[in-house]
Amino acid sequence: MSSVTAETQTRGLPLLTTFAMAGAAGIAVANIYYNQPMLGLIEAEIPGPLTALVPTATQLGYAAGLFLLVPLGDIVERKRLIVLQFGLLALSLILAAMAPSASMLVLASVAVGLSATVAQQIVPLAAHLAPPARRGATVGTVLAGILTGILLSRTLAGFVATHGGWREMFWLGVPMALLAAGAVMLALPRSEPDSQLGYGRLLGSIADLWREFPQLRKAATTQALIFAAFTVFWTVLAFRLQEPAFGLGADIAGLFGIVGAVGIFAAPLAGRFADSRGAAPVVALGAALVVASWLVFGLWTSLAGLVVGVILLDFAMQSALVSNQHLVFALRPEARARLNTILMGAMFLGGAAGSAAGTAAWQAGGWTGVVALSLVIGLLAMALQVFRTGRGAGFRH
Repeated sequence: MSSVTAETQTRGLPLLTTFAMAGAAGIAVANIYYNQPMLGLIEAEIPGPLTALVPTATQLGYAAGLFLLVPLGDIVERKRLIVLQFGLLALSLILAAMAPSASMLVLASVAVGLSATVAQQIVPLAAHLAPPARRGATVGTVLAGILTGILLSRTLAGFVATHGGWREMFWLGVPMALLAAGAVMLALPRSEPDSQLGYGRLLGSIADLWREFPQLRKAATTQALIFAAFTVFWTVLAFRLQEPAFGLGADIAGLFGIVGAVGIFAAPLAGRFADSRGAAPVVALGAALVVASWLVFGLWTSLAGLVVGVILLDFAMQSALVSNQHLVFALRPEARARLNTILMGAMFLGGAAGSAAGTAAWQAGGWTGVVALSLVIGLLAMALQVFRTGRGAGFRH
């Protein structure tokens, strides 16, 4: 550990540094979602079946980055790695803005998703720099920054694309990425890695970590289930609002993302609670809130019920995520980047499964089928919290 980091661990992480990490992480993750509200405008300029693959290509790039780039945080000086990856993100955005064809835009979108995983380099770094007594609160603040980026990305992209064009949004992303790189360069101390593994062995050790820590398997599986129930809702929301009982369009469905702003406050609060009381109660509460939210969706069938339910669901997802990260980052400090890869990889796999299952449930049983599916998912997450995970089963760290 460098001397700067040692001083930070003793005296605490400066608030400005925490906010710089939160802002940079939010700017990074926003790039995954810019293309979603702009897809119609992109297809109007570059028609063809490949254009529809732009959001999928971005998500696939992000998934690949989780497993191929995020583990590098354990063997490369973290500050330099984050700055370099933001540079790659800026270059990828330039390629997307200049793409002359659908195929080139799809390739650029893969690169955008791949490099946007710099957000997941910042989260374990925040855990590494923070004193143990403040680790949950610090990680929670960074996650709040990520959530802010997700919430504002679609609104910003829709506005810029409508009034300027979709290419202009990608161009705007370039100085934003460079600004984030500059903030990281100025605010963060150097943080040397503790592992000396080569890249091949580093990737191979991910499976070893999964086998070694039952707490990691439990946290990853729980988070995958909670995120699955979360993505079920967002996958079918537009269909639900189009039903005669509501008669609302996709624009109103998009506004529900603003309701999710409550999660910005949930993450730091959950982190502070995990610091003082341990992560287990917060994870269990998150699982219980998933069930509660879907009971609200099923029993309170008005628009107000959807609003209350999505607030509960967002609290559930954010509080469980920050607490599960609090847990896994304490398992092996020198492997935090790889531990984050496992947790976030499992979470995104759960989200993909939830999206597919939610669509199938909607087609088979409508809203009732979707509610039933999600209640089962939530109950499975709750059940996991009942079982101990062997030696070191407690979630308090």
